[in-house]
Amino acid sequence: MTDRAPVTTAPTELGAGPAVLAFDVGGTDIKSGVVDATGRLLDIRRTATPRDDADPAGAVVEAVAGIARELRDAHPGLAPVAVGLSVPGIVDEATGIGVLSSNLGWRDAPVRALAEQALGLPVAFGHDVRAAGEAEARLGAARGCREVVTVAIGTGIAGSIRVGGRAIVGAGLAGELGHTLSVPGGERCPCGANGCLETIASAGAIARRYTRATGRPVDGARAVLVAAKQGDPEARRVWDEAVEALAEQLARIVAILSPEVIVIGGGLADADADLFEPLGARLGSLLSFHRLPRLEKARLGSDAGLIGTALAARDLVEAGTR
Repeated sequence: MTDRAPVTTAPTELGAGPAVLAFDVGGTDIKSGVVDATGRLLDIRRTATPRDDADPAGAVVEAVAGIARELRDAHPGLAPVAVGLSVPGIVDEATGIGVLSSNLGWRDAPVRALAEQALGLPVAFGHDVRAAGEAEARLGAARGCREVVTVAIGTGIAGSIRVGGRAIVGAGLAGELGHTLSVPGGERCPCGANGCLETIASAGAIARRYTRATGRPVDGARAVLVAAKQGDPEARRVWDEAVEALAEQLARIVAILSPEVIVIGGGLADADADLFEPLGARLGSLLSFHRLPRLEKARLGSDAGLIGTALAARDLVEAGTR
């Protein structure tokens, strides 16, 4: 089933350029849309992500191809010349391979080649969070900055890194900030390591750790924050430990990369001052001579990945015309 989602970007935000199709594939749904020659992001849709254990990549590509036909039929005056396709997990943009996606169920899947065959158009293939980071760097909270770290904090934690205005990909493995080690000997992570940041500071971990400590199930990290503000000592401990772990990892990133700005998105960013104020204060206390980055909330919201994917498709067209 496909649902139309409201357009949340300005009509000409992407600027003039070729018409393209964009697909941001997630574990739950596929967000899609078309960008016209003026840069308007049109007809954003959400479609349930299909599941096929026998051929997970093939099922996703088939769904994308079907949505593409719907979008073209709905906009007969547009002639898209390329497609942007982003997916979660470990993604090797250079080879077009979906190396690993635990959510989607594939390993070493030739996603770009399958998509180009099904769609009949060149495909810019990439990672969903790197796409969102690109959009925030070019059009959002980090516009004009060359050294940018974008962190998406939701059920897990993922990131993207830009240095000198270019994304650091590392064969698809760069930016896995959720799997940097924070507490030696700490909680076992599904990735196989112990004490990963994601097991302490993700929205999912905050809710899980509070429930384990109190025996009281909660509906997400927001409920833990509300309890902390109402004086619940266990909620305060869990929240503060999450902020501390996040600040320590960001301090290490600052010492290594010296970003101008750190953009934070995902569900946890909606805590606003309750996250950004203590996080900024603790980060500042951990640094000395280092450049203190601005902490910015992501501005493009849930459309950031789709916008970044569309930008990648346009970049692909531009590169082919040089």
